[in-house]
Amino acid sequence: MNSATSAQPVIEPHAREFYIHTLRTLNASGVPYLVGGAYALARYTGIGRHTKDLDVFVRPEDAQPALDALSEAGYQCDLIFPHWLGKARCAEDFVDVIFSSGNNVARVDDRWFEFAPKGEVLGVPVLLTPAEEMIWSKAYIMERERFDGADVAHVLRACADKLNWDRLIERFGEHWRVLLMHLVMFGFVYPGERHRIPSEPFKTLLDRLADEQSSGGEPLCQGTLLSRQQYLVDVSRWDYVDARLANGHMSKEEIAHWTAAIDEHH
Repeated sequence: MNSATSAQPVIEPHAREFYIHTLRTLNASGVPYLVGGAYALARYTGIGRHTKDLDVFVRPEDAQPALDALSEAGYQCDLIFPHWLGKARCAEDFVDVIFSSGNNVARVDDRWFEFAPKGEVLGVPVLLTPAEEMIWSKAYIMERERFDGADVAHVLRACADKLNWDRLIERFGEHWRVLLMHLVMFGFVYPGERHRIPSEPFKTLLDRLADEQSSGGEPLCQGTLLSRQQYLVDVSRWDYVDARLANGHMSKEEIAHWTAAIDEHH
């Protein structure tokens, strides 16, 4: 899925050398990884943006081996959030080693690699995150300080006719409403591009919406899957069950660690 243009993210010379060294180190280590973030977005959409880090995606079982390989190359490595993220630093430059999403829904598995397209980043041969997984992982990011809906819309605009829609819908599973929301928003953002979304997957999701009935039962808040901060009042004061716990996405300890770090990112 090549975009019409081939813009590259804008980076400083020292960061460029750091990224090249990182990719070559990982290639030499034999640890399977994918490049995502700004580089994959540029591949699919032609949007080049200034980037201060490099996002590599690995299976959960490969996170520590990837960090070990970078540590042996002289990087300072830490498993920042044991449920989804490690970091490797060298001076001011760093690489994110990602093996899930912050809500622990979009875990990296074999299918990320099965459908990963080949590419080049800064002249180094790599595999890129598939467009479907990029949409899946970005679709849940709805924080006050960060909303990735524009990235989702841009990937849809560039790739809608090439996506494996059955696989994409399967990825969202019981959270199909999140995907439907982004498809509806796409039609609002691009009223003249609505035809880009195939009618069949859209109809499938709308039929689900029409057929769905309230299940009742205990009050559940799934907003915590979209924002780690904005729905804390629901689970701490209003007695809603936290979907991250109810659906087994995260443990109480992981949620506490993830919540405690909120102030560090503001």
